[in-house]
Amino acid sequence: MVQERTGGSEDGVDAEATGPFAALSERLREAAVEFAGHGDAVPDILAGMVEDVDRALREELEIFPVCHHSPASALAMVRRLREKRPQVVYLELCEDLRPLVDELHNCQLPVALQAFATEIDGFPAQWAPLSVVAPLTEASAEYQAIAYALETPGVELVLVDRSTDHVFQWSRPPQDVKAPEPAPGAEEPSDPEEGALHGDAVGIEIGDLRPGFAELEEYLLHHGKVRHWSEWWDQYVEQPLAGADYTTYRQVMVMIGSLFRRLRPERHARLAVDEDRERYMWTRMREHLAASGADPERCLYVCGAFHAASRVEQFGLASEAEPFPISPRTGTSWRYGLIPSSHSAIEAQFGLAPGAVSIAAASWRRTLGRSRLKPFRLDGRKTAKKRAAKGAGAAKAAPAAGRESVTDRLSGFLQSAPEPHVLDEDELLGWCVDIVRLARRNRYLASTADAIAIFETSILLAGMRGRARPTPYDFEDAAVTCIEKDRVPGRRDVRRLCEILLGGDRVGSVGYDALPPLARDVLDRLAPLGLNLTARTQQRALLDLRQNPELAPCSDLLWMLRRLLGDVVRPIMGARALGERSIQESWDLTLGRDQRALVQLGYEGVTIEQVLERRLRDAVRAPDATAATALDAVEEALLYLDSPRLGNDLGTRAVELLAAERTVDGAPRVLRGIRRLLTHYRATDEGPPPWAEAFVTGGYAHYCTLLPTAFADDEAGPRQVGAMLGFLFGMESFALSLGCERTQLELAVRQSHPSAPDKVALLWAAMARLDLISTAELRARCDELLANPLVVPAFPRYLSGFIQALEAVPTLAPFVVELLSKAFARLPDATLLPWLPQLISTLRKEAGELVPVLVREAGRTFPGTLAGVDAWIPPWDAPAAESAVEAPAAPVNRAVAELLAAHPESCSSVAALVGASGEWQPLPGADPAGELLARHPEPARAVAALLAPAV
Repeated sequence: MVQERTGGSEDGVDAEATGPFAALSERLREAAVEFAGHGDAVPDILAGMVEDVDRALREELEIFPVCHHSPASALAMVRRLREKRPQVVYLELCEDLRPLVDELHNCQLPVALQAFATEIDGFPAQWAPLSVVAPLTEASAEYQAIAYALETPGVELVLVDRSTDHVFQWSRPPQDVKAPEPAPGAEEPSDPEEGALHGDAVGIEIGDLRPGFAELEEYLLHHGKVRHWSEWWDQYVEQPLAGADYTTYRQVMVMIGSLFRRLRPERHARLAVDEDRERYMWTRMREHLAASGADPERCLYVCGAFHAASRVEQFGLASEAEPFPISPRTGTSWRYGLIPSSHSAIEAQFGLAPGAVSIAAASWRRTLGRSRLKPFRLDGRKTAKKRAAKGAGAAKAAPAAGRESVTDRLSGFLQSAPEPHVLDEDELLGWCVDIVRLARRNRYLASTADAIAIFETSILLAGMRGRARPTPYDFEDAAVTCIEKDRVPGRRDVRRLCEILLGGDRVGSVGYDALPPLARDVLDRLAPLGLNLTARTQQRALLDLRQNPELAPCSDLLWMLRRLLGDVVRPIMGARALGERSIQESWDLTLGRDQRALVQLGYEGVTIEQVLERRLRDAVRAPDATAATALDAVEEALLYLDSPRLGNDLGTRAVELLAAERTVDGAPRVLRGIRRLLTHYRATDEGPPPWAEAFVTGGYAHYCTLLPTAFADDEAGPRQVGAMLGFLFGMESFALSLGCERTQLELAVRQSHPSAPDKVALLWAAMARLDLISTAELRARCDELLANPLVVPAFPRYLSGFIQALEAVPTLAPFVVELLSKAFARLPDATLLPWLPQLISTLRKEAGELVPVLVREAGRTFPGTLAGVDAWIPPWDAPAAESAVEAPAAPVNRAVAELLAAHPESCSSVAALVGASGEWQPLPGADPAGELLARHPEPARAVAALLAPAV
C-alpha cells in the first residue's frame, strides 16, 4: 500500500479548511467518505488538494503554475503578463544559464540552453562529459516570460533554480537520469537523427506534470480512452483550459500538481530532490528581494504546478524557517552555449508521444488566431535595449493590476460539464484532403475515397471515445486505419505523415552572433567556398586546388573538421596522407543541420587547431594510452597541423609508452605506424628525428625481450607475434646502425618454444631468416607435417603462421606457394574437401591482409595460359639432374696461389690460430709429372735430341 502525505499539521494548515474553499473541501470530503469510507486515505487527499490550492493563492508572491510545452500555460502567461506587467520575473531555470538567455534573439526556435563540461572536478571520472540542456519553444510559458522580460524596459529576469553543477551533485549517475520512461503506447521517434539533437544530455524542464504513481496513470489512460499520457493531457487539460480565465487556470493547475504530488510514494527517488529544489528557489527569491528591495506585489514566480503545491518549510515569504544551506559548486569548469533543438528531440528526451510537441505548436497557433492575442517574441530586442539605454527603461511601468482576490472557481469548473465544441468541418476536411495528397507523394495508393473514409472514421472514433469533436489524435488513428492498411511503401509511415501535416518536426537554429567563437571562425574561414553553411540541407563543395590555390586553407580546415566531427563533413573525392595532397576534392557538408556538434566543439577552444592539438595531447596522456595511440597522434599532428614541434613532443611520449608496455597487443598498429612515419621522415631533408631513432632502438630491445614470452603466451595471437617479428626484421638494419646487436635477436629466437601450430610456423620462418635452419631443412619439416595424418587437420594453422611470417620474411612467399601446392596435390579428396573450409576461414580471419601477397607470388609461379599448364613442371618437383646443376668453380688467382704455395708457413700459422686444419692441395690444373720435368730439364732435353735432332 502506498503511503501518502496528507494535508494538515505538517504545513501548519488545519485539516478543516476555512475561507473560500471551505464548502468545496467539505463536499469533496463527504463524497469521498460516501464512496470510500472513513478508514480510507482518499478523503484526506482530496481535502489536502483544496488546502494546497488555497495556500498557493494566498501567498504574497504571486505564483504562476505551468506545465512544460503547454499551449494553455503559454496563453495564460501572455494574458497575465499583459495584465499585471510585473517588474521582476522569477523563473524556475538553472541560475547559471542566465547569460545565455540574452542571446535568444539571434536564434530560431526551438533551441536549447546548454551547459557542458569535459574537465570534471568533484564528480566520478566515468560521468564525463557532463551535459545539461533546457529546450525552449514558442508555445511554452517560460519562453513567453523570457521574451516579456527582455523586451520590456525596466523588467528584471531572475533564474532561481539550482545550478547545473548542483543538478549532478543532487542526482544519481547521468546514465540513470537521462530521460523518463516512455509513456504507455508511445512509439519510437520517427526520425532518430532529429531525436538525438540533445545527445545524452540531462534534460531540465519547467513543470513536469506526470503522475509518479504508475497505477494512477494507467487508470487515467484506460478510462480516458487514450493511448498515451500526451493525448490524455491534451484532451482533459489543454483543451478545457485554453479559453479559461486566469483565476480558473491557476486553481486547476495547482490542484493537478497537488494531486500528483500527494499520490507520489514517500520513497520516490525524485521526491527529495524536488523538495530541495523548492527550498533552493525560495531561498534565492528571498535573497533577491532583500538585496533589491523589490515589491513582492510587482513580482511573478513562474514554476511548475508540482512545485506550486509545495509544502516545504521555506515555502512563502512569510515563512520563518532558516534559509536552505546551499552547498558550494565543485571545481568543474562549465561551458555554456545554445544548440539547435527540435520537436522530436524534446519528445524523445522527456518521454512524450511522437508528434505531441508538434500538435501543441499547431494548437498554439490556432488559439492565437482565434483569441487575437499577441505573443511576446524577441525579434525587437535590440530596439528595446536602445530605448532602455536612452532612458526609456527608467520610465514608469504601466500600472499593475491589483492583487487577485481569492475566490472559489474550482467548484464551478469541476461541476460544470465541458463546453460542447462545434465540429469544424472545414478544418477536418482540409486535413483529410491534405493527408491523401501527402500519402500519394510517398507512394501510397490513396484516393478521394480514402479522404472521405478518414473524415467519417475520425468522427466515429471521437464519438466512441466520448469526445464532442475529433482531435488530431483521432485524425491520426483514422488516417493510419484507412491509408496504411498492411504495409509502408516508403520510409515514412502514415503517422509520421500526419505529424508533418499538423505542423511537422520543426528544427531550430542558432544565429551567427550567438555561436561560440570557434564556430564563427569556422564559418568565416569556409566563406570562400561560396556555400550557405547555415542551411539545413546538404551542401556540396568542389575544390580545384590547382586552378584555385587560394582554397588550400579551406581544404586544410575541412580535413581537420573531418577528424573532429566525423560525417558532418564527408569527403567524396580526395584523400590526405603523409606526403600526399589532392589536387581536386569534393565534400558533402551538413554544418547547418549538425550545428550541435559544431557548437559543442566551441566549448573546447577558440580555434580548430587549438582543439585538435589539445585532443592529441590528451589522447597520449590518457590512462589507457598506448604506443600505437601516440604514433597515430604523431601522424595526425604532421598530417593536419603540419607541426614538427608537436610531433616531436608526441613522439617522445610514444617512446615512454612503448617502454612501459607489458603486452604485445598493439604490435600490428605500432609496426604500421612507425613504418609510415619513417618513410615520411626519410623523404625530408632533416631525416628521422631523435625520438624516432630512440623508438626504433627501444622497440628492438623491447620486442626482443618480450618475444619468448609472446611465443608461449596463449593471449598473444599469431598476428601480434608476426608484427613483432616484422618490426625486428624490418627495422633491423636501422637498429643495427644505431648500435643494437643482432645477437640479442638470435638469443630471443633460440629461447622461444611455442606449442601452437601457427606460432611454430612463425618460429621456423624466423629461424630460416636468421640462417639457423636451411631452406632444405624447413622443406623437410613441412613435408613431414603433410605426411602425418594426425597433423593434417591442423595444417591450416601452420599455413596461417607462414603467411603471417610474410610480414617479417617476404622472401618466404615462394616457399608458401610451394607448400600450398603440395598440400593440394598430395592430400586425398576425402581429407581435402572437409579441410578446405577450415583453411579458408583461418586465412581470412588471421591473415586476410597478407593473402594478396601470396596470390601475386602464385601468379608469378604458375603458367599464365591453359596450354602452358599441361607442360608445366613445378620447380620443386623437377628432376635432380635438371634442378640441381652444379655451380662452376670460382676462378683461382694463380699468382696468389703460387705465392701461398711457395711460403706455406705463414698460412699454416694463421690456420692454426683460427682452429682450421687440413692438408695442402695442388693448384687446380697442376700436373705432378710436369712439375718433375720442370725441376730436372736435362733428361727431357736429351730424350728430345734423340727423337728430334732438329729441335
